[in-house]
Amino acid sequence: MSQIAFFGAVELGLVFAFVGIGVYIAFRVLDFPDLTVDGSFPLGAAVAAMLILAGWNAWAATAVAMIAGGAAGLVTAFLNVRFKILNLLASILTMIALFSVNLRVMGRPNVALINQDTMLTPFYGLGLPDFYVRPLFVGLLALVMLILVWRFLASDLGLAMRATGANPRMARAQGVKTSLHIYLGMALSNALVALGGSLFAQTNGFADVTSGVGTIVVGLAAVIIGETLFHTRLIFWALVGCILGSVVYRIAIQLALSSDVLGLQASDLNLVTAVLVAAALVLPRLRRGRAAA
Repeated sequence: MSQIAFFGAVELGLVFAFVGIGVYIAFRVLDFPDLTVDGSFPLGAAVAAMLILAGWNAWAATAVAMIAGGAAGLVTAFLNVRFKILNLLASILTMIALFSVNLRVMGRPNVALINQDTMLTPFYGLGLPDFYVRPLFVGLLALVMLILVWRFLASDLGLAMRATGANPRMARAQGVKTSLHIYLGMALSNALVALGGSLFAQTNGFADVTSGVGTIVVGLAAVIIGETLFHTRLIFWALVGCILGSVVYRIAIQLALSSDVLGLQASDLNLVTAVLVAAALVLPRLRRGRAAA
């Protein structure tokens, strides 16, 4: 694997680290199986791309993209909380609707950001190769977001959200407004996913309506691999695991696709993804089985 391919895999892993953290909040903190991310990821990319093309500042465009992603999460939460639709089904309905919304936002299946100023543009003239600049920039943003999410989940509001996911009946008995925390958690989760989509569009130079296909699998892979790397219940290290898990996942895929021995092609990406996720799920169980023996 070449140096450029390696740093490209690290860059993509760091972009999807935001998806991993968002999926962690929905699945692990709220215990809410959420497939909205397959729609909110391209939504973030579409909104940011169209606003940048309209002349907006890239940072402001990214902020609006996060708000759009948060709104998508609120729709899923509303269907679940207000109308008692099963959480998984509610997220599927929102995901399906977002495909049409994303087409409406872009007006066509994909848009290019070639020669447009993005969040990374000011850092390209610092003397470093572009394949260094992108992962460094995205990695710094991921570190900042990790700290912000960690501090939030350690706050009283975050603890109430964690209680909502762990035992909603007990949380309500303690005076926690569980519905409010489901809304807040789903909005935060999908806002982070949309941020990942926005960064994906800006680092790759395009936004595509199909870019969200399989996003939930990538997010779950990051969470599962992170939990395999860090056997802990501490929120900070769980979030670190999401970031490292996403990077490890992307590097493993790049290694598999670059290996001449395996003979894999780019069209085998979904097969490699399924095998890696299955391995991440099976290995901890095998380890526990050996320890018990």
